[in-house]
Amino acid sequence: MYIHLGEDVMVRTDEIVAILDKKSIQVSAIMDGFLNSKDKKIINLAKGDFKSLVITDHRIYLSPLASITLNKRSMTEHQPDLYT
Repeated sequence: MYIHLGEDVMVRTDEIVAILDKKSIQVSAIMDGFLNSKDKKIINLAKGDFKSLVITDHRIYLSPLASITLNKRSMTEHQPDLYT
């Protein structure tokens, strides 16, 4: 299954390691160091401010979509819907 991250970018759900909201990234020095070390692998899909960060096996995406929206999209019919 694929998930749409914004700007016509689709990623396989089995490649996604984490979906994080922007606020949780901003308060963590560990995440700041991680992102600085992966600078060349970061792809900004947001035309302005990003709302979430999607970490995959190969890249890191800054998405204009909220992390809750992306999590809902990643749910399969075999997983319970935690957001309803």
